[in-house]
Amino acid sequence: QPQFVESGGGLVQTGGSLRLSCVASGFNLRNYAIGWFRRAPGKESEGVSCIGKNGGSTSYSDFVKGRFTISRDNDKNTVYLQMSSLKPEDTAVYYCVAGPPGTTAHLLCAMDFGSGGQGTQVTVSS
Repeated sequence: QPQFVESGGGLVQTGGSLRLSCVASGFNLRNYAIGWFRRAPGKESEGVSCIGKNGGSTSYSDFVKGRFTISRDNDKNTVYLQMSSLKPEDTAVYYCVAGPPGTTAHLLCAMDFGSGGQGTQVTVSS
């Protein structure tokens, strides 16, 4: 599984915003669909948002639609997740994954990646 360095997490109040960054480590991510997943204590990991390799297609889970925006800059080898209107239930470790060749954004977000990488912690206080 390709490696990433995620950053941008932190502690925010309900309704606040954060921008997460995910930098590919040791590979060129322009050939991959990339997804943001999250894992919360006591819950299974879930797909949050995914983006196709050229950025033309995106997928969002129902619980973040209208609040989160995914984007990518292939020249910077980076994928972003702009999060707004944050809720306490968004509290989780957020991490990036790369889809197998040919994976679409929609399919990627439905895949199971187990516990995922180290990620970045997002904590939303009520």
